[in-house]
Amino acid sequence: MLVAMTPGITGFSKGPGAAWAQDAPVLAPVVSELDEPWALGLLPDGSFLVTEKDGRLLYFNGGGAPQVVRGTPRVNDGGQGGLLDITIARDFAATRTLWLSYSKPQTGGSGTALAAATLSADGTRLEDLRDLFVMAPGSSGGRHFGSRVVEAADGTLYLTIGDRGDRPSAQDRSTHNGSVIRVNRDGSVPADNPFVNTPGVQPEIWSFGHRNPQGAGLDARGNLWTAEHGARGGDEVNFVRKGANFGWPVISYGRHYSGGRIGEGTEKAGMEQPAFYWDPSIAPSGLLVYSGDMFPAWRGDIFVGSLKFDYISRLEVSGQTAREVAKIENSATERVRDIVQAPDGSIWFISVGNGAVYRIAAP
Repeated sequence: MLVAMTPGITGFSKGPGAAWAQDAPVLAPVVSELDEPWALGLLPDGSFLVTEKDGRLLYFNGGGAPQVVRGTPRVNDGGQGGLLDITIARDFAATRTLWLSYSKPQTGGSGTALAAATLSADGTRLEDLRDLFVMAPGSSGGRHFGSRVVEAADGTLYLTIGDRGDRPSAQDRSTHNGSVIRVNRDGSVPADNPFVNTPGVQPEIWSFGHRNPQGAGLDARGNLWTAEHGARGGDEVNFVRKGANFGWPVISYGRHYSGGRIGEGTEKAGMEQPAFYWDPSIAPSGLLVYSGDMFPAWRGDIFVGSLKFDYISRLEVSGQTAREVAKIENSATERVRDIVQAPDGSIWFISVGNGAVYRIAAP
């Protein structure tokens, strides 16, 4: 049975060589016994939702067992696909709107899709579930769905999409593979998207040349940042600009898993450089640009979870570049999948390895 965990303080490790800007925060478990949790959505009344990859959406409202929310989309739960991100609308208190990303069954396989729904007042079901966007074309294989959903400052929606394991497609703008797309809240294409008047290009594309962006978030100025998987080495944090080409698979700081060289090197005219990259790869998933009051020294810093090395990276930002300055690393940070900021400024995250949600707060 899934249960709410009694809040209690666990250990908090700075990690080797880390320097924290204030007294060490405390880390408390929130819920446990989750089955491959993927994303976390915090609601204004203190309740919250968790997606599980096999297609379940769980509603937690106080102690005890969660409510399984009915009316979720049918997903293709294969490989890295399934029910993936959840994003709560800023106007949720008035509209009860939320957005889900998932791997939608399609002819020839599946593809990343973005759906909108209304959460019932009692949290038991989704109402008016509808797809806003479905990538084209569908493809076989279970890799690189991307799938983070971000509500932009102007109310449009960003959705990250991986290359689906088809490397060259990330440079082919006639498909949505390897892109960040941007749509209006009703699923229509914004008139100011960069390629709306370019023949042969999918009009939803905002940026392209991405490999598998599984983390995304806005900074205080409304700029979009992503964290994305490289191959062997070359995981990246990127400052995403309108119409930009991020180079995959033409340029990369990583190598193929075979050890072979990727593309043409690490840079090329007309292609973006990462704000930061990891070598060796950490398998990043979940990105938060912190803006809260609980940890004022961290405002503007980026937090990224590692699925491979079991820690949360803290990066300081300078303009459009970043550098890793510290790690949160202990038994709670096993395969960190999602990181979100609560209204009180605390930081919540999902540990897939522990099947649990944790909260980081001031002492």
